[in-house]
Amino acid sequence: MQNDTQPLNDMLISKSLSAADYVPTLDAMLSRTLERIDLKKQQGLRTPDELWIVDHNDVYTLGQAGKEEHILQRTDTPIIKTDRGGQVTWHGHGQLVLYWLFDLNSLGWSVRHLVSHAEQAIEDVVNDCLHSSPSSRDNISAHARRDAPGVYLYAESPVTNMADDPDGMPASSDSLDDKIMLGKIASLGFKIKHGFSYHGIAINLDCDLSAFNAINPCGYAGMQMLRLSDFVAMQTDSEQKESETQTTQQISDTLNYKIVTQKLIDNIAKRHAGLIELRAIAPK
Repeated sequence: MQNDTQPLNDMLISKSLSAADYVPTLDAMLSRTLERIDLKKQQGLRTPDELWIVDHNDVYTLGQAGKEEHILQRTDTPIIKTDRGGQVTWHGHGQLVLYWLFDLNSLGWSVRHLVSHAEQAIEDVVNDCLHSSPSSRDNISAHARRDAPGVYLYAESPVTNMADDPDGMPASSDSLDDKIMLGKIASLGFKIKHGFSYHGIAINLDCDLSAFNAINPCGYAGMQMLRLSDFVAMQTDSEQKESETQTTQQISDTLNYKIVTQKLIDNIAKRHAGLIELRAIAPK
């Protein structure tokens, strides 16, 4: 398990973990959170927040109130009971996991702010990838839902597309009632302890989605899980190595795991610094 730490701003650092087993990662995350809580309570110290970028070895995790009934099939993949919110999910290679070790009180964030920032950061990055790649999918967009945490992909319905404006361009709508939900691309589950958050978000980039067949993802029977690589062109690890001989323009036109990860880190860092404000949340 490699550990690479980088400063993102004066009060935020990133920490990268590759091929990480779940239990030691959770133990380290909880230990660091408790240490920060103690430093603040005992010495009044505000320590830098941390964003952990994790590539997990295969694991199923069951949230604090998780129900065993949502595990449909036992496999060789370990099932770990954990202390985050939510039901059961899967983590593994090709999925981007980011843990938000944030001091919410020092940021002036409520739990709702944290969840909304997480969802909107995912929306920003996924929509940017969908609409700016060479294989642009303008009819598909990422949205959070008030009734089910996470981020989902939606397609414009035929009825919406037929409602053209006077210039002949397809009409668009911010209402999810006018869209067709295709499935879920990102999940989130946090734990808050004395105003400090840990755990975080998981986005399916180019992972093997078959692992989700053994569970009701996030407790929703029949929930279709999606990955970004099925909607935009993404390089595999081997293709990325070959691309080192390409021109800068060729590389910039092709998405890969590292590029998407950096886009999300940059977005979260700006939100942490107060440079990106929350958008209004639509009513249910």
